[in-house]
Amino acid sequence: MAAQRDRFSTATRLRALGEQAAARVYRAQSRRLAGPRRRPGQQRRSRLTGRAALLALVVCSLVVALAYPLRQYVQQRSDIADQRRQAKEAADRVEELRDAKARWQDDAYVERQARERLRYVRPGEIGYVLPQDTPGGATGGDERLHNRGALTPRPWHQNLWDGIDRADRPQ
Repeated sequence: MAAQRDRFSTATRLRALGEQAAARVYRAQSRRLAGPRRRPGQQRRSRLTGRAALLALVVCSLVVALAYPLRQYVQQRSDIADQRRQAKEAADRVEELRDAKARWQDDAYVERQARERLRYVRPGEIGYVLPQDTPGGATGGDERLHNRGALTPRPWHQNLWDGIDRADRPQ
């Protein structure tokens, strides 16, 4: 009878109820982690809602709509930078040419260039042309002085035509 009384005691019943409640909580948590149960013919529900699909569609269309103009903008900025660089180079070149023009307006500069390049001398002066040593040790390294093996000065017009011929040849 003690076993029967023990079976119906309050402490025993509370212990049994606690174990049952713990088992129910464990099963409920397992079901929640595993996801909803599907019936055999039931389809799985997509997590993508209508709002999310609409938002994705709007974002994709914005990306597509803005891709080409953005690419054009970047390309045009690059072209503008190239044009500015070329304009600066052209302005520098114009400045150099202005300086050269100003130098050529000076009579002393023109005379000095004629003496150096064309080997001009003033009346009453005597012009001398000296052979120069080449790196190999032989004399006559200046090709303007070299005329068929002889170390005689070439006329200025021959040097001029040789310069024009060299300019016509590709590098």
